[in-house]
Amino acid sequence: MSLGEFDLIRRFFQREHPQPGVTVGIGDDCAALMPTPGQQWLVSSDMLVEGRHFLSTVAPERLGHKALAVNLSDLAACGATPRGFTLALALPRADAAWLQRFAAGLFALADEHGIQLVGGDTTAGPLNICITVFGEAAPGQALLRSGARAGDDLYVSGQVGDARLALEVFRGTVSLAGEDFERVRRAMETPQPRVALGQALRGVATSAIDISDGLIGDLGHVLRRSGAGATLEAESLPRSVLMAAQPLTLQRLCTLSGGDDYELLFTAASSARAAIEAAAARAATPVTRIGRIDAEPGLRLIDAQGQAVPATFESFDHFKTAHG
Repeated sequence: MSLGEFDLIRRFFQREHPQPGVTVGIGDDCAALMPTPGQQWLVSSDMLVEGRHFLSTVAPERLGHKALAVNLSDLAACGATPRGFTLALALPRADAAWLQRFAAGLFALADEHGIQLVGGDTTAGPLNICITVFGEAAPGQALLRSGARAGDDLYVSGQVGDARLALEVFRGTVSLAGEDFERVRRAMETPQPRVALGQALRGVATSAIDISDGLIGDLGHVLRRSGAGATLEAESLPRSVLMAAQPLTLQRLCTLSGGDDYELLFTAASSARAAIEAAAARAATPVTRIGRIDAEPGLRLIDAQGQAVPATFESFDHFKTAHG
């Protein structure tokens, strides 16, 4: 028995028990969401395309998780509270077993953050997943890329580089076996959006962005929007024990330009160091100070001895780079 579009939606994506603030969910031409009084909407969309953003070998439940996680990461970077999301899904075929697993991964993360799927679209075509997320923050409280100021400290959350190390294994340039490979593969396929940290940084951080295309490239977006420069300490970037065991050139490639980390890169006044530590503790998320913001434009990359490191690292570009 073939699975039609509306059967597919009802069977795998329509759920009971709407979340607060969702007046109308799946089943009408539009969803109706009610913003919390005194809050403004923050909206973001991310598209994942097979072969460009993920490999065909990824488990469906991990793909469902990642599709929502990368969007929640954008809300995290703005300090927003997630409220709902839509899903546009193109499928080569309506495979019930695949859809069951994909939906399980998607909704496990949605439930973790208390948000509801409120609408979207499905069609036949090459595998393509586009999610739009809706979040809230009080006016003037959203974290933006444009607030970094000379003298600010530069921070990153969690650890960086393991996702790129996994990609290098898939490409055949690095060899890892057993649990080591599975560890970095989990980092690539199931990133954890730093939603709680983003909320804790409201009113403390001066700017923020999530690391999706590589730390250097994403830092560049902050510097351009803020009209500032930065000094980045390459060896201070937080990395796993496995990453620290790799050759230095590979470490720098993965940590500086790897992408797919979905950690928060943010700035704060040097006088706010205690407040940053408190925010990190409330969010149960480690953060590391990795440099400073400068008045002089440009990025200065230095090693542990303070010597310049050639900044020849490139970040992910959707029209040049693929995961395959």
